[in-house]
Formats: sequence, structure tokens, C-alpha cells
Amino acid sequence: MIKLFATSDVDKFAKDLAKDIGERYPVAVANDPARKVSANRLTAILEDAFSQASDFTAQNKLGYFKKAKLGNTFRWELKDMGYDEKFIEVATEGLIVYITRKQEPAKPA
Repeated sequence: MIKLFATSDVDKFAKDLAKDIGERYPVAVANDPARKVSANRLTAILEDAFSQASDFTAQNKLGYFKKAKLGNTFRWELKDMGYDEKFIEVATEGLIVYITRKQEPAKPA
């Protein structure tokens, strides 16, 4: 029963995911209007992170509680790193969409 609510692995993954984004899209770049990153590059960075999160969710069979914990920890880690609210909202919303949508089973060839 205790394992059902243990979230240390979820917290670690969410923090690592945020740090990975931070390495690929540093706060100094994100918050500096003079140093724009292309929309395609930013989309690729976020989609890669969301894909990792989707895989983690599927492999660990996360329920609603742990998915919510993942999203909240991710949000707070981005906030602690210094990203602006707009980026945090977009990144967190994208994460939640990716981890909550139904996984399509692989189609036979």
C-alpha cells in the first residue's frame, strides 16, 4: 500500500527532465528577448522531453496521483530554475497532455 503513494522516483524523474530542458534551453536564453531560439528548435526540445515522460509513465504504470505529482514537480522545478510563467505554463501543459493521452498500441505490419 505504501508503494502506491511513494513518489520519490517520480520526483527524481521530473527534476531530471526539467534539468535536461535547462541544459538544452538555458534560462539565460529563455528569458532574454534578444537571444531568440527558433520555434522549431524549442518544439523539438519540448517534444523530446515529453516523449521521455510518456515512456516513463508507460513503463512505470503511473496512475492519476503520480501523473499529477510528475506535472507539479516539473512545474516547480522549472519555476525554481528561473523560467518565466509563460514558458512554464506551455511546458507543463504539454507534459500533462503527453502523459495523460491514451497510448496507441503498435499496429501490426
